Amino acid sequence: MYDTLVIGGQEVASRLFLGTGKFASNSMIPELVNVSGARVVTVAIRRVDPDYPEENVANYIPAGCIQMPNTSGARNAREAVRIAKLGRAAGCGNWVKIEVIADNRYLLPDNYETIKATEELVADGFVVLPYISPDLMAARKLEEVGAAAVMPLGAPIGTNRGLKTKELIKILIEEISLPVIVDAGIGRPSQAAEAMEMGAAAVLVNTAIATAKDPLAMARAFGQAVEAGRTAFLANPGEVFEYARASSPLTGFLRNE
Repeated sequence: MYDTLVIGGQEVASRLFLGTGKFASNSMIPELVNVSGARVVTVAIRRVDPDYPEENVANYIPAGCIQMPNTSGARNAREAVRIAKLGRAAGCGNWVKIEVIADNRYLLPDNYETIKATEELVADGFVVLPYISPDLMAARKLEEVGAAAVMPLGAPIGTNRGLKTKELIKILIEEISLPVIVDAGIGRPSQAAEAMEMGAAAVLVNTAIATAKDPLAMARAFGQAVEAGRTAFLANPGEVFEYARASSPLTGFLRNE
């Protein structure tokens, strides 16, 4: 079965995206990428510093991966655009995950400022993947201004609470043509598999792997879960029924002599 994720005209070999913001050491990144199978790796642009090779997270991303900087720290569209352009100038390429967060308690994205930043960066040649609260009108506007995908949160960043916005994400999957990548809040491989079974194009995971007692085993589990969930979605699961239905015949094998 040929099933390829394409974003911004580029084929992506894995539907698990890997965040890097919480690992105990950058040196873990290559092995985590290897065991998980991830091929898109996100980095905060403020952690990319060519003058300090040991601290430059970009140096730890294996060849063959798509490096996707994010605009973490931006509080409005103007700051997000500036950070994105600094990242491209530092050699991070033209993919960018837009994060615009002015809410310090729940760290929820500002959809309005995100749309403004996306429109400007698309016009400047970036492949833009905006992180959003799952709102259909905002997603449609992002599609209109040229976003390459949308990345709705499953739950607030870093909570490991799972798909708390499941019903809203399902609406986005059904109503827009862009890839929908579930980002933030996924805490268990089973939740990643559920997102994929719903029809999500991919999931992005960081905290759930970074905070596990065995990050390598957890990264492998997430890779397997995403693959299983996507396969299940393509298999077109059977109908759900209200009442029991026998899986074996209940009559025809006992006869009166």
